Order: sequence, then structure tokens, then C-alpha cells
Amino acid sequence: MRQPLPSAWYCVGRADSVGGGRVRAVALNGEQMVVGRDKDGALFALRDRCPHRGMALSKGPFDGQTLMCPFHGWRFGTDGGCRDVPTLSEHDAADFSRIRVQPFPIRESAGFLWVNPHLGPALGEPPELPSLDFEPAGSLVVELEVEASFDLTVLSLVDPGHVAFVHDTWWFRPSKQLREKVKIFEPVMHGFTMASHATTTSSPVYKLLGGVPDVEIEFRLPGVRLERIRAGTRRVANYTYATPLSPHRTMLTNALYWSMPALNLLKPVARPLMRQFLGQDQRVLQDAQKGLDRKPTMVLFGQGDLPSQWYFRLKREALESGLAGRPFVNPLERRELRWRS
Repeated sequence: MRQPLPSAWYCVGRADSVGGGRVRAVALNGEQMVVGRDKDGALFALRDRCPHRGMALSKGPFDGQTLMCPFHGWRFGTDGGCRDVPTLSEHDAADFSRIRVQPFPIRESAGFLWVNPHLGPALGEPPELPSLDFEPAGSLVVELEVEASFDLTVLSLVDPGHVAFVHDTWWFRPSKQLREKVKIFEPVMHGFTMASHATTTSSPVYKLLGGVPDVEIEFRLPGVRLERIRAGTRRVANYTYATPLSPHRTMLTNALYWSMPALNLLKPVARPLMRQFLGQDQRVLQDAQKGLDRKPTMVLFGQGDLPSQWYFRLKREALESGLAGRPFVNPLERRELRWRS
């Protein structure tokens, strides 16, 4: 239960960061990988380690078909198979065709690359990939590395109580008073949603949309928060992804999409504000992790902490159903929650 789900899709970077002969080295739950596209545009993800002497293949050239190890020139196809060992003599009978680099499943969705690091037998159907229900006129992406565990970081995505204290900024939360919140939560496959509701227009961010925006927030395993905002025909999506880099490092990726071309003019202003917002989470999570390192227990208390408890229930069901070879069954029920923020 203290480890990220072994079989799930995790965000490893933007889809436009590879292609045209470019590859990227990425970390995912302690595994080093190299990701890229072949000359036909097909994605691939391989263990970033030449089996010969352990050299990172991401540091060598890629010709669109094979990656070359810069140590001894061994070449590997995008399927992981060894294609050439140039140091072999023509009289050497050694067969390199059986040498392989481990491949991983990789997909593209919502402008990002997603990798499933699971190498064992199938553990059921992994949670689905995030997608957009509108054609964005623009987008903005901010990534921030957090020195905290994956679970602690994911809990910040479903915790409504920290907003009033961690994100107390003029542009996001102009009112300084705690107010009673009453929301309906409903189970969905591999997660739950805060049902669609009309929200206040007091926030400067929401005022940009005009009218009274309607907001729906979905959480799904392994660590995906999908906020969908509608105001008439205008659409905004604020998606946040948590990616385990190592046991004590997590990447937070925030992707903001919008349907209104005029909002593209605000990107120079929006980027530092988004970075400030994520930076607030980064600082408090890192300090909280130090406390958990001293004593790894949490007291989850009150209705505001129920979504955090739900996360662990969903995670346990995903693990147990996968090990038992049965379909995932969401253990949650529709419920009204009340808290102050």
C-alpha cells in the first residue's frame, strides 16, 4: 500500500518533447527509461540501459530506427531488440539477436506521454488515460518536482481543506473567510467526482470566463485530478498529474487548456501564477514529508478528509482485484460531504 500502483498509466512528459530524432530520458518509480518516436511517428519506451556495460542509451544518437550506445556502438531497435554489435569480428559466431532491452507500453493522450511500468502478468485493466472533450485554442503546462512520496503528493489533489491555508492568494482566493461547503461526491470507474456545480464568480480567475461557471472535479487512480469548467460555450480544463520518480520524489504536472483564443494573450501572466500555485504545494508537501519521515502515521479526521481515505480504499481495491484476477469494483457510494474552506 505504500508503493504506487504497479500497473497504471503515468505521465512522463509532453508529447511534443520527442520526435524528429529527439529522445528523452525519464524516471518512473525508480526505473530509468528512454522515450521517443521512430521515423514513422510511432512511440516507444525502453529501459535506459545498454545490457553490455550499463550505459544510458539516451546519451547516444538516434537515427529514427535504432538507438546507438555511445560506449561501444551497440545498436537497438525501438522494440528493444539488438540490431548490431559493430565490434564483433566477422569470424565471431556470437549471436546478438537474442539480446534485448526491456520495452514498456507507452501511449499519447491530452498532449502528454503515458507509460505503464508494470512488467509482470496482467493485473486487470489499468485506469483509463485522461482526455479532453473539446478542441483547445491554447494550453499552458507547468511541471514541478516535489521531494515527497507519491501518496502524500496525491493526497493534496483530493484534499479540500488545505486550499484556504496553502493557496491563500489574492488572485485565487480573494475572500479570507472560511465558508461552509456542501458537495455531492459520486463514484466513477477507478475514482470519484465532485458532482457538477455552479461556483462563485468572486475569484478573478473565474471572472475571465464571464457568467456563472459550472465546475466538475474528477479524481482517478493512480494520481490524476481533472477539473472541467464550463461557462456557456466556453470551456476550460485544469488537469493535474502526479508521477512517482523515486520513493521520495514526485513530479507534479499541471496542464491548463482553454477554448477561447483571446486567453492566449494572458499566457505570460498565467505561467508565473501557476508556478506560484504549485510552488505553494511543493513547499508544504516537502515540510510535511519531513514530519512523516520521523513518524509515518496520519490522522485522517472529519468529512474533509474522507476523499483522502477514499484514495486508499480505491488503491487497495485496485491492488486486490489485480492480484485476484477479478474486475475492479469501486467500493465507494454517492455521498454528501460538508467542510469549511
